[in-house]
Amino acid sequence: MADQQEPVFQIQRVYLKEASLEQPNSPAILLEQEQPVVDIQLGVSAEPVADGVFEVTVTATVQTKLKEKTVFLVEAKQAGIFEVRNLPEDQMGQILGIACPQIVYPYLRGNVADLIQRGGFPPVHLSEINFQAMYEQQQAQAAEAGVQ
Repeated sequence: MADQQEPVFQIQRVYLKEASLEQPNSPAILLEQEQPVVDIQLGVSAEPVADGVFEVTVTATVQTKLKEKTVFLVEAKQAGIFEVRNLPEDQMGQILGIACPQIVYPYLRGNVADLIQRGGFPPVHLSEINFQAMYEQQQAQAAEAGVQ
């Protein structure tokens, strides 16, 4: 057991990888009095960037519409670089799919709210996310797709 190395989990950096705000129907749509419909989509991805180093990205797409016209569309990718070493292979998926996104997500929430507010709108606050439930759902879907 002397050759067993200690597990390593370190945050190297958290950064805003990409952000965009579009208001394709402004200014006319800004004069409308109706309440828009808000659609929020989230995604998580993890990519190896070096030996034992991974980039984990949480993506949010927030689209607000009045009838069929877009009021605004925000797309943002918040990423983190994590050093993860000497962990059992069966734990890597949970670290990259749950623990890392939980660290990155609060930064994404703040950046999305700020970007929307800077666009002249009341901020849209993304709700808290249970990344464990999201991860388990993705695993179940992957298993189901593998069976069919």
